[in-house]
Amino acid sequence: MSIHKTVAEDAPIAPHSTAFMASYLDGLTLVERLHRLLLDVIKDEFERVGVQEISPVQGLLLFNVGLNEVTAGELKSRGYYQGSNVSYNLKKLVDAGYMHHQRSEIDRRSVRVSLTEKGRKIRLVVGKLFATHANGLTDGGVLDQEGLDDINTALRRVERYWTEQIRYIY
Repeated sequence: MSIHKTVAEDAPIAPHSTAFMASYLDGLTLVERLHRLLLDVIKDEFERVGVQEISPVQGLLLFNVGLNEVTAGELKSRGYYQGSNVSYNLKKLVDAGYMHHQRSEIDRRSVRVSLTEKGRKIRLVVGKLFATHANGLTDGGVLDQEGLDDINTALRRVERYWTEQIRYIY
């Protein structure tokens, strides 16, 4: 069942906001679909280059960690990952040799992680993929700098609004 049909049938919508509500729901659906497509694109690239032992989510995690040394909590607070998925994926990546981990001397509960050489190679694969896409978007006339900046500005506004809604609840 579509989110549009559910909300349209169940939620009272003022007549003057019906068009905005439809566009908002289209945007939500698009963001969700784009995230899934991004993971599919990474999966296809991994298959093309012969990476089989990690998932697209884990590849994206390696890309986002980059050359930094971080904790799972820092990854969550940066907004990259939610819940126990971070800990699970970090453990899998450490076990597979893509990341180093080290307990903090100050807080023994905290573990800091960084990429191994093997992890940096995956980061490079994902980084090259993203660079190819960026070039393709501009060279193909799909999106220019101004259009991308407008999209990012709008998405940051929605992110800030949602964050404020969550804080308001608690």
